[in-house]
Amino acid sequence: MRSEPRSGCAINAAVEVLGDSWSLIVLRDIVFGNRRHFRELLTLNDESIASNMLSSRLKKLVDEGLLTRADAVRGQKAAYSLTEAGIQVVPVMVALGAWGMNHRPTSHELTVRARILAESPELVDDLMDELREAHLGVALPESPRPRASERLQAEYEAALGKM
Repeated sequence: MRSEPRSGCAINAAVEVLGDSWSLIVLRDIVFGNRRHFRELLTLNDESIASNMLSSRLKKLVDEGLLTRADAVRGQKAAYSLTEAGIQVVPVMVALGAWGMNHRPTSHELTVRARILAESPELVDDLMDELREAHLGVALPESPRPRASERLQAEYEAALGKM
């Protein structure tokens, strides 16, 4: 269950939920990798998270209200979905990605999406709406434009082609 933060400071309250070594990485893999099952999160993680750590972080993110867990029914795996609070972490991840690419050594290939998102707030908003549709069942309005994930992928591939 959610506990009261150590202080009334908003930054402290956020860091208590998101400030460990793995929570944002797990959320990143759900948001940008569309990984919704334990096994996908474990085996497709570039940082080699241990299974006990992943289990602990998923439980924490569910307890803190950033994810929900649909219990497995016979023949199916348990699936994790973002809540609205989890979706609202996306701009935080975009800001952290921008900071990381500007102040830390990173690889070009793994930084391209961070750069695209940092330069396109409208794309971030559209991606959040797409996540609301996929995770919360909120219908997207009809649009002649491609979906945010498709636009992000196309820009990513175009940027890699320019290497």
